[in-house]
Amino acid sequence: MNHNYFVAFNVIHLFVILFKHHPYQNLKRASSSSPPSRDAKTKKTKQQAVGESARMPLKYYENNLGGTFVLLRLLDEFDCHSICFSSSATVYGSVEIMPITENVPVGAGITNAYGRTKYMLEEVLRDFYNSKTLDEDKTKTDWTVAILRYFNPVGAHISGEIGENPNGIPNNLMPYVSQVAVGRREFLTVFGNDYDTPDGTGVRDYIHVMDLAQGHLDAIAYLDKKDRGVFTFNLGTGVGYSVLDMVKAMAKACGHEIKYKIGPRRVGDIATCYADPAFARTELGWEAKLGLDEMCRDLWTWQSKNPNGFED
Repeated sequence: MNHNYFVAFNVIHLFVILFKHHPYQNLKRASSSSPPSRDAKTKKTKQQAVGESARMPLKYYENNLGGTFVLLRLLDEFDCHSICFSSSATVYGSVEIMPITENVPVGAGITNAYGRTKYMLEEVLRDFYNSKTLDEDKTKTDWTVAILRYFNPVGAHISGEIGENPNGIPNNLMPYVSQVAVGRREFLTVFGNDYDTPDGTGVRDYIHVMDLAQGHLDAIAYLDKKDRGVFTFNLGTGVGYSVLDMVKAMAKACGHEIKYKIGPRRVGDIATCYADPAFARTELGWEAKLGLDEMCRDLWTWQSKNPNGFED
């Protein structure tokens, strides 16, 4: 697959927008460049932190929505009619019944701008696809769309050569935990210990980033076999781990205690969220193969090799 445009493999989520300084404007400028490959494109929206999105919602709406609008126009213009979209479990909002299947309604109870942009983009993709089926011959379109609702990516490449290198203070749990483990930060603040969970801290479905990357490849292969349609899959392990579970697992991986303090709840967080990945297993032949120990092992391998991140 040719990834000269829009999205390519990268560190933690294994995708990076090549126009990283301002994806929306740079995607617009790209329209004057050479056409993209007709192969499937993988779209990973740039802005992705729940807590930050509550503080800077316009940044998320501009980058995540605006960039996708331009991307879809370009793909259509140059007859590239397949897209694999990295969505998020946040589109399910606050769900009471676990695990979450793809049939659970989305859009209601979303507590942050990040999740709302993901939900909106799913709707945009469906509307865009449906617009291609309005001819009398509804089978005329050859557009295929995969929507991957994945949960919380963790880990790094097993070599320790590729990992997550956030700018400034990490917004996500495990990059922060790994920086505490390596001594860059004094302690972790756990946002709330009064949730209705076994230990009071938030429970999430964490997935190894290499399993996630394979899920995207399997989804693209799946689209290659389809004539048309929009297909939605959960990518997760189906197991929920609490914040303190993750802290303990990282302590095991690095061989020493991870210091933490309990703080107030964070705006936009929910108590529990984990996937039912059975449909992806049945349709894509995909399932997560790496567990919590491997996630923390590989994250620690990368962080210990790069205690200050990637340095120039």
